[in-house]
Amino acid sequence: MEEKKENIQFLISEELIERVEHLVNSKNDKETIELLNEFHHADIAEILDELNLNQATYIFKLLDSEKTSDILLELDEDYREKILASLSIKEIAEEIEELDTDDATDIISELPEERQEGVIAQIEDDELVADIQELLNYDDDVAGGLMAKELVKVNENWTITQCVKEMRLQAENVTRVHSIYVVDDAEKLIGRLSLKDLLIASANAHISEVYIPKVDFVNVLDDVEEVAKVMQKYDLEAIPVVDDNHILLGRITIDDIVDVIKEEAEKDYQLAAGITQVVEADDSIIELTRARLPWLFLGLLGGIGAAYIMGGFEDMLKNHAILFFFTPLIAAMAGNVGVQSSAIIVQGLANDDVKGSINNRLFKEMLLATLNGVILAIFLFLFVWAWEGRPNIALAISLSLVIVIIVAGIIGTFIPLFLNKRGIDPAIATGPFITTSNDIFGILIYFWIAKIILNI
Repeated sequence: MEEKKENIQFLISEELIERVEHLVNSKNDKETIELLNEFHHADIAEILDELNLNQATYIFKLLDSEKTSDILLELDEDYREKILASLSIKEIAEEIEELDTDDATDIISELPEERQEGVIAQIEDDELVADIQELLNYDDDVAGGLMAKELVKVNENWTITQCVKEMRLQAENVTRVHSIYVVDDAEKLIGRLSLKDLLIASANAHISEVYIPKVDFVNVLDDVEEVAKVMQKYDLEAIPVVDDNHILLGRITIDDIVDVIKEEAEKDYQLAAGITQVVEADDSIIELTRARLPWLFLGLLGGIGAAYIMGGFEDMLKNHAILFFFTPLIAAMAGNVGVQSSAIIVQGLANDDVKGSINNRLFKEMLLATLNGVILAIFLFLFVWAWEGRPNIALAISLSLVIVIIVAGIIGTFIPLFLNKRGIDPAIATGPFITTSNDIFGILIYFWIAKIILNI
């Protein structure tokens, strides 16, 4: 009895990499193929990332294009670019022919323009060429730039028997059938077909008698983030794409939307950290500097502003040096509260959870900040009084904390809402922008209130 092969859970190790390197260096093609065929294409991509370019290219050319085309999609973008540069135009064309149209278009778009034309000229499938050329016309940030042309569609006038026959032919070119779309004679999307209804319907019945008119869809020029929201809201695995005339053009699947969500999350995270463009750890020093320097410069200006404000209260600091020791606390609390408030609003805007007027949001945040500020201020008042023994100093510091927290909460709420209204990514407001502005306001409010209470 043949022993059943268990699924291999991939775990990269030095021993595995050394074994692959040895097989490649010794040109042991048979064992190399046998070893790598045990792994998923995503695992092989991870192995190739650990090899030098010559070794990775050797393996890439050794395996069949049906497998390497999937590996290509899993490689890091920079490494994939190097692999593609080492392949001939004909070899790239062979890889492209194994991919769905959306993935094929993504790969071709990464090539230099002269190589794009050469690869397209080498592709033998005229329909694939036409689809790729159509998809290349769309920007990456619209639905057309994400959609694949492969789908299963049926005409409302077909009988069930004819429908099943046509579906079998179409399904050969579709990796996974999520939905069956129904179109009219003008190729306009009019609904979807339930597999259950298809199975129980009479063979002579027409699709028009059994299809479901209600179908979610997106326009080919819709922003990809809006597409992601629609698919997330209605829990869709795929969604059809239509043009302004409602003609069915293609479909977008959940795997592409996951990539969009991931990229947007990475961009927002970097914006929140004060990085103005999407960069990676392996990017050049110049690229990393360009991404980081603008916000660092803003932080420098904020620090200079804070120092200038403190300089205006020099006499007060000489007479009440203890105020100086609590300056970092006030600035830190202002920054922290501002970031907390803005993060909640930015998250709500991203998920479409922020509804109602700005005034209501600001009022709610003011109440929340007041409650938090009072609780923290009571503790701070008792601490300063016990330490310094002067209730007026304790009152000045603790009252400042309350007002600073309220102002920081309002700023942290208003700024992302304002930016969103102006069409600017509100994620900017969760980083150094909020922290720096609240530091300045916090220190100004702190010394101003202290001056009033202490009658200086």
